[in-house]
Amino acid sequence: MRRFFAILAGALALGAVPLLSQNSASPSLAGTWQGKLNVGGGMRVVLHISPDAQAGWKGELLSIDQAPNPIALSSVSLNGSDFSFAVAQLNIKYHGALSADGNSIQGTFNQGGDLPLNFDRATPATKWKIDNSPHKVQFVNVDKDVKLEVLDWGGTGRPLVLLAGLGRTAHDFDKIAPKLATTFHVYGITRRGWGASSVPEPIVANYSAQRLGDDVLAVIHELKLERPIVGGHSLAGEELSYIGTDHPEEVAGLIYLDAGYFYAYYDASRGDQPIDAVQVQRDLDRLTPFLSAADARKLIGQMLTTDLPALQRDLELSRKRLDSLPQPPVPPDSPETKVVSAIIHGVTKFSTVHCPVLAIFALPHDLGPMGSSLKPEQRAALEADDADTTGAQVTAFEKGNPNAKVIVLAHASHAVFNSNEAEVLKAITEFAETLK
Repeated sequence: MRRFFAILAGALALGAVPLLSQNSASPSLAGTWQGKLNVGGGMRVVLHISPDAQAGWKGELLSIDQAPNPIALSSVSLNGSDFSFAVAQLNIKYHGALSADGNSIQGTFNQGGDLPLNFDRATPATKWKIDNSPHKVQFVNVDKDVKLEVLDWGGTGRPLVLLAGLGRTAHDFDKIAPKLATTFHVYGITRRGWGASSVPEPIVANYSAQRLGDDVLAVIHELKLERPIVGGHSLAGEELSYIGTDHPEEVAGLIYLDAGYFYAYYDASRGDQPIDAVQVQRDLDRLTPFLSAADARKLIGQMLTTDLPALQRDLELSRKRLDSLPQPPVPPDSPETKVVSAIIHGVTKFSTVHCPVLAIFALPHDLGPMGSSLKPEQRAALEADDADTTGAQVTAFEKGNPNAKVIVLAHASHAVFNSNEAEVLKAITEFAETLK
């Protein structure tokens, strides 16, 4: 469970950033500001601020190298030259000083670790374009009152469909997709619940692995794509495994971009707390007075011999990790976390998929901004846990999918397609050449 929420925290942390509210207004603050975080080769962020009659200020901040979608700041203040804002839902805080001429802000961005982030006031000549990627945008109906944002980067080769990770959008692929489009016709899908796609009620029926996988198939059918390659990052591994398990004839192959974790392949020898807890809850929900005696006896036997022992083992391991490892911030209660909860409760135990597979894992993972703020013993503990958990998962995935091509990239980030772009491009191209 710790690994799952660490990935969630990382996915949200490196996502589109945000908007505002709060006290004293000053004409010198209103406008567009832009700066660069020293992460992943440089992450550009844009802050829009305007006066608000009630709160003092309102605005939005965007991480434009990852997605053009803004998220609201929860607070903002300017007292003299002292400037700050926060994004409660992402556990982000910023504090800085506005220059005397009102044209720059020097400060520190914090989300589990401090990073310098200085803003300059944008002018018509210096203003960054929010979305530079050469794609078309369309919306595809996949369910009643549900439309998904679909990006089309063009290209004339075999169709390649890219799926974003948890809390992310198809714009995550804005940098690598044009390079892939020299070989493939590249599309990207933003999952329901995020970005510009529809946000159905956050219940399991709307966000189960099957429902999310069927959304991908619906887009493939609507666009009339003939056996595309489908690649996915992080949580998208569950959509890939659903397709590869239940509808392998629909695709030429699957590409897991650091996406082969418990939601994509369940290692019964180790288990995993999120999926084991969900299984026990499902069993308890079935154990009602309306269940026949024979079925109840069978279900109870399964719970006593398999499900409950697995969960107990998971909980004991989680307790040890809570005692020994630095923990990510607790996600706040927000519409986004309600969608995440529905997705967690909709996970499925997948095993072997029935089509060609390329799986790229980061091991060990680059710890990103958080790593610089850790004590040496904390960093060592996280790296050891990563070697144990991810290492075991890579082994299990290979064993369970013996025909898969598995590549391990040392010290890559979770977003392997950004940190190790050249290696990922090469691996995808070579994999595609093996497909019929």
